[in-house]
Amino acid sequence: MEKGLVHVYTGEGKGKTSSACGLVCRAVGHVLRVCWVYFHKEPEKFEYGELKTLEKLGVEIYGFAKKHPHFFKDININDVRRECLDGLSFIKKIWERYDLLIMDEILISIKDKFLKEEEVLDMINSKPEALELVLTGRGATQRLIEVAGYVSEIKEIKHPYRQGIQGRKGVEY
Repeated sequence: MEKGLVHVYTGEGKGKTSSACGLVCRAVGHVLRVCWVYFHKEPEKFEYGELKTLEKLGVEIYGFAKKHPHFFKDININDVRRECLDGLSFIKKIWERYDLLIMDEILISIKDKFLKEEEVLDMINSKPEALELVLTGRGATQRLIEVAGYVSEIKEIKHPYRQGIQGRKGVEY
């Protein structure tokens, strides 16, 4: 790609990560080099189907700040911030090798103040020109929306969780 753009998949509804997975499928189908970096997901606890599939497709996958204080009350917030910053630093070291890089749930890192909006904006502004960059998660800021070339807001209209149905393997994860 000559000019890589920035995608933002945000909103309260289900499907942000799934949208990024769809883009990865298209990219892999055209033999693009793809990297997936996730934040605030714990594959040791949940067997995320999308991560298993991405692995089978040959996508390189890395995770940072796996535990979120919302779910783990004994987690030190400063440790989570450090792990998020480690993720940004890692991405900058490797991103030259890829055509498409997904930062899954990074918007949560900003929304919950583990990363500063400016840190992610600086990263976007310094990305390799040809790199297509995808940011997913709830709570995209107005400034991130403005710099993105693509913005999709996923709106929840109805979800079984509201009726007490817990996440189901193969559907929610």
